[in-house]
Amino acid sequence: MIYTWVKIRLIILAVIAFIVGCAASAPVQEMSDARQAITAAVDADAAQLAPALLNEAQRYLDVAEGQIRDRSFNLALTNAVRAKNIAVEALQTVQDAPARPVDD
Repeated sequence: MIYTWVKIRLIILAVIAFIVGCAASAPVQEMSDARQAITAAVDADAAQLAPALLNEAQRYLDVAEGQIRDRSFNLALTNAVRAKNIAVEALQTVQDAPARPVDD
């Protein structure tokens, strides 16, 4: 009876450790997504057509990188997603802008 109780406690602790371990991992995919979205916005000329949005996206990415160094992974995840969403907004702004005439 005591052996079974100890075994159940160990299983419960293992499950809790697994859940905590999963929740406390660096948001690698989200950081990559944010970097790719910012790069796409830069390539689309967001620095000229949506500079405020592009700067804000980069700022959130920089904050997220600092939070990863501090092992604040949940905050880093939040800011990486914000960076990506704002970069996508900047890209959309560029794509919605009227075409500029090309100089000959």
